Amino acid sequence: MEVKELATEEVKVKQQINLIEGHFTAAEASDIVNAVLKVKINFHKLQRLSITEGNNEDGCEFDSSRINELLEQQAIAKDFFANARLQNKKLKMKSTIEISIED
Repeated sequence: MEVKELATEEVKVKQQINLIEGHFTAAEASDIVNAVLKVKINFHKLQRLSITEGNNEDGCEFDSSRINELLEQQAIAKDFFANARLQNKKLKMKSTIEISIED
């Protein structure tokens, strides 16, 4: 009788993605940050739309606090980058996305 050894696979429950790392001009950094914020804002708008889609009885009342928060952060970032641009400064940016499986 042949005995087969089963290899145990390690199940990955955490993931890290090094999204942004490096030195950038203020214009480059602004482009990157605005692109990320735009995607997140559009994501939340689409989520909001999908909740009410096809329901004519829905009063379209929803929580826009996350969208408003992101728009506020976008305005703050715009001022920050404008100031860095006026001072002709380079910017160092780093962003890591951390993902983990929850029960």
